[in-house]
Amino acid sequence: MIGMNIRVLRKNHKLSQEQLAEKVNVSRQTVAKWENGEALPDIYKCQILSDILQVTLDQLTCNMIEEEINQLGPKGKQFFGVVKVGERGQIVIPKEAREMYQIHAGDKLVVLGEDATKGIAVLKSDDFLEFAEMIRKAEPTGKIE
Repeated sequence: MIGMNIRVLRKNHKLSQEQLAEKVNVSRQTVAKWENGEALPDIYKCQILSDILQVTLDQLTCNMIEEEINQLGPKGKQFFGVVKVGERGQIVIPKEAREMYQIHAGDKLVVLGEDATKGIAVLKSDDFLEFAEMIRKAEPTGKIE
């Protein structure tokens, strides 16, 4: 379980066993033993691995098939699947995303976009407006940093 996760994530990050071992401060043989299921990393090494491989501890240690591991985004990033845009531009936010971010019927959302990447972000308007208000009220320091 964890061994396969380490192996697949290491390969996804284009790291050799030697390179990963160096980053974790263990031998290449130790990484090989982890990947082959002959040994398990301690919790401290798991935390280091999760940081390097950009996943949560849960993702590093949970029982997934290789395809699921390959779909993991970087830590703090989520992939909820693909949605279809309706004729009038409506989308259905996947249930898992609605639950994780506490989005409920009637909530107002802000849609932001970026020209360069053609990316779109959807934010709860309350959180975004609170942040915008905080910036607006911030005292100018007169310093350019």
